Amino acid sequence: MPAEKPSPESLVRISAAAQAAGVSKQTIEYYLMLGLIEPVRIEGRHGRFFDDELIKRIRLIRQLNKSGYTLRDIRETYLTNR
Repeated sequence: MPAEKPSPESLVRISAAAQAAGVSKQTIEYYLMLGLIEPVRIEGRHGRFFDDELIKRIRLIRQLNKSGYTLRDIRETYLTNR
């Protein structure tokens, strides 16, 4: 069964996602560039949108990185199994 798509009302733009995750907008941009996260796309709407699950993932990446894991390790070990 495919995952349920989030409703547009439950999505936020990058600035609000950064604030909710406790990181900078630049940090999210960097995670996007490295392929650690991928924003939710809404058909017919432009921009990058983030849901609660993606914000939790950003927090997890940040916690793991702060505790000494490299972003490469995080991507290869923790995020490929999710």
